[in-house]
Amino acid sequence: MADASVRQLGLLWGGAALLLLALAPFGPWLAAALPPCPFLALTGLPCAACGTTRAALSLAEGRPLAALAVNPLAALGWGAAVAGGLAALLLRLAGRPLPLLPGWPHRWRWPLAAALVANWLYLVARHLTAR
Repeated sequence: MADASVRQLGLLWGGAALLLLALAPFGPWLAAALPPCPFLALTGLPCAACGTTRAALSLAEGRPLAALAVNPLAALGWGAAVAGGLAALLLRLAGRPLPLLPGWPHRWRWPLAAALVANWLYLVARHLTAR
């Protein structure tokens, strides 16, 4: 990636993280405007993304354990996105380069797919036991 693109990425990612943090107080109002999950409505089972909004709201309220209970993968993703964005912004503002990860090797595809499936199975099991 070109140096200018990396600098822009750091600013964009950091700006997005700051925007998420600034919008956190409005989270419940914004979440109420979202439609219910169509997959859940049709099948009675949660989709793989069910609980993502509730996990974000729990994190915004400073309740990481509640966020992990609602949707572990979403909670980790939200946390990594905000923390990484703030770190990228700080590095960029300090004039330091962003550390770039090499391209994702093919060997990570199966573990990531397994994590997605395991997370979805957790959501289904949690939903079924909550009935």
